[in-house]
Amino acid sequence: MRNRRGQELDGWIVVDKPVGVTSTFVVNKVKRVFNARKAGHSGTLDPLASGILPIAFGKATKTIPYVMDEMKIYHFTLTFGEARETDDAEGAVTQRSDVRPSDLEISEALKAFQGDILQIPPIFSAIHVNGQRAYDLARKGETPNMTPRHAYIDRFRMINRNSPDEAEFEVISGKGVYMRSLARDLAVACGSVGYISRLRRLKVGPFGIDKAISLDKIVETDEKAFASTKMILPVETALDDIPALALTTSEVIDLKYGRSIDLSHNEDRFLQKDCAQQHNIIRAMSGEQLVGLCRLDDGWLRPVRLF
Repeated sequence: MRNRRGQELDGWIVVDKPVGVTSTFVVNKVKRVFNARKAGHSGTLDPLASGILPIAFGKATKTIPYVMDEMKIYHFTLTFGEARETDDAEGAVTQRSDVRPSDLEISEALKAFQGDILQIPPIFSAIHVNGQRAYDLARKGETPNMTPRHAYIDRFRMINRNSPDEAEFEVISGKGVYMRSLARDLAVACGSVGYISRLRRLKVGPFGIDKAISLDKIVETDEKAFASTKMILPVETALDDIPALALTTSEVIDLKYGRSIDLSHNEDRFLQKDCAQQHNIIRAMSGEQLVGLCRLDDGWLRPVRLF
């Protein structure tokens, strides 16, 4: 019999989200199947997008911000010749163009979409505009004023030209980059208009498509009291890229009481340059157990998130 409050689960499950459902639907479905008390996801996928949707249970929800800051890999198909109000296949056509750019023109236009760029989010997005969601305003027939935002693109390249009407791309990007905006703006830069007709996310930080489980496979277990916890990855899986520091028993106690630890005379215990690459965040470990996340500040180890 199920516990109405759910069972205490800690860890991650990486779902291969299908097309046609929202990320919230997937989280709620998985939460119910596992009879989990607490669950959340790292990075929304639109209903028409598929791919990696990492879902955190219990204590793993505390690590969601760190996963969302990691790099992501997408593949999408850009269809030329039509602009859509949603910048994907779901929206109504708002503009047409007879221009079909050549491969060379696409390659030249891609140069402007590398590194740090400014990007205007789609009007059908969850961004708040004057206290309301942009998509709520758009659905009312209003045109929300979308402010350009900074975005980081590590790589944006064409990987296949299916036809003059379509091209497939790979994007490696940072946090908060809208693929629909990239597709829309690239088409315009090529002298045409366009929208995303297919989108798939292949990687989110340490979670790749090789670790993903289809939603159908998870739902198959729904006839049981709850799904097998063998599918769940440890909490620290999300933090594999963050340097680890082994603590003594007394240091673990200090952290648990919120006290900072003086490491100014123990520089040989960690590499400061490695920590700097992760904004000075390190994993505090007691043997194989994750104690928490800490920040390195002028030789002091200060607790940020404890588990």
